[in-house]
Amino acid sequence: MQAKSDVTNFVPYNVPLCDGREVLVREITEDDKVGLLAAFNRLSADARYARFMAAMQQLPEAMLEQATHPSAEREFALVALATENKVSSIVGGARYAAAPGSDTCEFAVTVADDWHRLGLASRLLGTLIDIARSRGYRCMEGYVLSSNTAMRRLAKRFGFADLACPDDATLRVVTLAL
Repeated sequence: MQAKSDVTNFVPYNVPLCDGREVLVREITEDDKVGLLAAFNRLSADARYARFMAAMQQLPEAMLEQATHPSAEREFALVALATENKVSSIVGGARYAAAPGSDTCEFAVTVADDWHRLGLASRLLGTLIDIARSRGYRCMEGYVLSSNTAMRRLAKRFGFADLACPDDATLRVVTLAL
C-alpha cells in the first residue's frame, strides 16, 4: 500500500444536481464545526438514526471535533455546500476512516433530508471511492441498517457486495474491492 501522505491535495469542485442547483464539494476543515452542527440539527430523527445507528438528539463535542479534524494518514472527509442568498450551508458529507496500517477503509455518506434524490450522495460516494483508491486502499466497506434501502441501492449501483452482518441481523455489510 502506498503512503497516504504522498497523494496531492483534493481540489474542490462544483456538482450540478438533478434539479438544476449546484453545490461545492470540498474537503472538510476545522472551520466547518458550526456548519456541521447546523447540518446535524437539520437532519430528521430517521436520518440521524440511519447515519449513526443510534437515536441522537445532539452531536457530541468529541464527535464534532473528530469529524472536523480527520487524521491525514487514515481518514478523509468531504462536505457539500449549497449557497442560497449568499449564505452557504452544509447539505451533505462523506468520509472514510481506516485502522492504522489497514488497507480497508470504512465509509459513511450523509445528505440532508431535503437534498435527497438529486444525485448528491452518488457524487459524494464516487469521489470518496476515487480518493480511497488513489491513496492505496484495497477495500471499502460500510455498515448499513438493513432497512436503509436507499443506501443499499446506492452501494449496489457502485458494485458493492451486500451481505448480512454476522454479528447483527439489523445490519448489512456492503463491501467494494478497490
